[in-house]
Amino acid sequence: MPPAAAPRILAFDSGIGGFGIVRALRTRLPGVPVDYLADTAVYPYGEQPDQALVRRIVALVGRAIAHMSPDVVVIACNTASTLALGALRAQYATPFVGCVPPIKWAGELSRTRTIGLLATRATVGRPYVSELQRRYAPDCTLLAHGARGLADLAERAFRGHAIPQEAIRRELDGLFGQPGGGAIDVVGIGCTHYTFLMEQLRAASPRGTTWLDPADAVARQAAAVLEGLPHGTRDAAGGIQARPETAYFTAMPEECARLTAAIAPLGYAPPALFAMQAAHSAE
Repeated sequence: MPPAAAPRILAFDSGIGGFGIVRALRTRLPGVPVDYLADTAVYPYGEQPDQALVRRIVALVGRAIAHMSPDVVVIACNTASTLALGALRAQYATPFVGCVPPIKWAGELSRTRTIGLLATRATVGRPYVSELQRRYAPDCTLLAHGARGLADLAERAFRGHAIPQEAIRRELDGLFGQPGGGAIDVVGIGCTHYTFLMEQLRAASPRGTTWLDPADAVARQAAAVLEGLPHGTRDAAGGIQARPETAYFTAMPEECARLTAAIAPLGYAPPALFAMQAAHSAE
């Protein structure tokens, strides 16, 4: 009887933001293979119509599941989680772990009872965010800002470019500069891309502001889901577990050489193209 196979994870995002969650997964689950899929062909997700985006995410993730056979899929994208997580769970038996704005966490920590959310315009505008505040921080005032430019700055920062602090300050003005913004004492990030700007966000925010990045919480939940799964067996001679971990992109990313250098410390070779129509074929 072949030995029981180790679990395998798929992390999915629209771009590079999910690599922050991969980093947390490496810490919490050393040795567990993590494949990555970025839907760069239609990045940024916030600029896409909701219904078409749900259809695309469900189809793309389904083909990725068929191709990579993950035990757990981490939707490492706030937009995809708030929009498509229910549809994904209804369609596929594979367990999913989502990534949602840390409003509950912010409410637990806030002393002023005014909390901030920095996210994409698409995430900020969805009723899901208001529902989180109503359910988990009803005694807090939630001030949110849809910072369209930050995701692009994070993409550049991840590739090793220096980001002017003034650009960060301009984005934060939309959060702290709105009426009541001076009372914000805790800010949660609602876009996984912003992980790669956290030091600059902290430096540009008012003194004493606490910043919350849910990456480790997502990794912790993924570890808990894996722990509860009954793991079967796979072909130890050359099955899916023998595959190297791969970072896939639906369109080859810009500045590929810089991106290759950035993902190498996370254990990935140069990016590979994931073609939806070829997703069922063997590697």
